[in-house]
Amino acid sequence: MTLSITVFTEFASAKVNLTLEVLGRRIDGPLSGYHDIASLVAFARDAADEVILDTSKPVASSVSGPFGATISGRNLIDVTLAKLAHAAPDLQLGAIHLIKNLPVAAGIGGGSADAAAVLRAVRRANPDHANSVDWLALARSLGADVPVCFENSAAWMTGIGDEVQPLQNVPRLTAVLVNPLQPMPADKTAQVFRTLNAPALRVQSMPPPPPGPFTSAPVLMNYMAHHGNALDAAACSVAPVIAEVKRALLRTDGIQYAAVSGGGPTCFGIFADNVAVAASLARQHPTWWVRPVTLG
Repeated sequence: MTLSITVFTEFASAKVNLTLEVLGRRIDGPLSGYHDIASLVAFARDAADEVILDTSKPVASSVSGPFGATISGRNLIDVTLAKLAHAAPDLQLGAIHLIKNLPVAAGIGGGSADAAAVLRAVRRANPDHANSVDWLALARSLGADVPVCFENSAAWMTGIGDEVQPLQNVPRLTAVLVNPLQPMPADKTAQVFRTLNAPALRVQSMPPPPPGPFTSAPVLMNYMAHHGNALDAAACSVAPVIAEVKRALLRTDGIQYAAVSGGGPTCFGIFADNVAVAASLARQHPTWWVRPVTLG
């Protein structure tokens, strides 16, 4: 007798913007008010939420984990399940359980990565529909960051974040992620973009081409240092604790590079011995969330 598999697990890895350029703010069309960006993105395999789909159970969602109780606003997992049911009624869905290990509203993907993990789990559970469903279109309909999180690998992200080009042979970086776990404004990201006050895009231009090739980690970090994160100053203005986290990283022995991811507040530092550094930072700042990771 062949036993059918009913449980599918996907990891919603932390998304880190290694660089982020804001090209301007759209002022017409259906995406008026959105910002065009160009961002080099990597993922942390060793810092992730866990998404578990059980197709033997009725469609539902539940949450646990250290940050499960901090989720507020719309449940993007329920939205994802509803969109899947509408787009392809023949799909086998089920109950989703989210183990929320990553801080919420942290600039590292969060709900977008969780929604993307649901899409990947449902695709695995429905191999007969793997090529008949437009998974990327579904990802785009769920939010600007969902397509790159659906790819779940190093990529060049443009448009409003909805255009994704996977990148090959991007060197892996050993890093430390740090989040101060301080309350953030509910509209933190909107505040950051308002503070940035990017120029209006009257004519949509072609986005910058993908960077690279990156022949080594130093070459990659040199690119990161020259391009940086355009949201840095605005993010520090909205949440001054971000500057405190960056200073802590920059004061740490062995630091090679430090920056904020997205609109923050999570920052990352590149270190050769990231495990020892993470342990030291956690001792110095016991209320902070600190994780050694490999970015790639």
